[in-house]
Amino acid sequence: MIRKPRVVIAVASLIAIWILCSPFLAKWLIVERKLDHADALMVLSGSAVYRERTRTAADLYKQGVAPKIFITDDGQRSGWSQAEQTNPPYVVLEQRELIANGVLPDAITVLPGKVSGTDDEAAKLAAEADTSTLKSVVIVTSAYHSRRALWTFDRILSDKNIDIGVSFAPPGGATPKTWSWWMGFRGWQMVAGEYIKLAVYRMYY
Repeated sequence: MIRKPRVVIAVASLIAIWILCSPFLAKWLIVERKLDHADALMVLSGSAVYRERTRTAADLYKQGVAPKIFITDDGQRSGWSQAEQTNPPYVVLEQRELIANGVLPDAITVLPGKVSGTDDEAAKLAAEADTSTLKSVVIVTSAYHSRRALWTFDRILSDKNIDIGVSFAPPGGATPKTWSWWMGFRGWQMVAGEYIKLAVYRMYY
């Protein structure tokens, strides 16, 4: 009879500790490195979050942070479009979203080739830097992805003499909020999964 209340109290305590600690797990993944002006913005691919990333990039573009925007092609396609009778590639949807939010078409450059991860995207930018006068760039991504993105770009572009900033779309919408991420599958996929990816990247690079 004594054990049951103790078990209930122990479980309740663990739940309370988790609720208090979980926002810090999400917030630790979020970093920002501001650049007031840069040669370019680079929007990182992400099918589920492409709208929030492209809209953030469009806002920075309209604020005059950078005159051009790089995007990449992750080879992924969206759901069926009845109007177009096809599954539009996300790289096309990103361009449309940028233009719809005030970015001039000539300001958008799709870096050549396909990418399969953040490291691929950093390598594409490194290759672009070899053939241009790129000296500064602001990486635009989602909040939960910002720490790994900045860490990866810093490592892969370390010998390019490029100033790297990072800006992120605020949590909410497609990206779970810091205090409630653990309440849904996408939150575990994005936040908890990001810790696994960060560990892998740190071991590999």
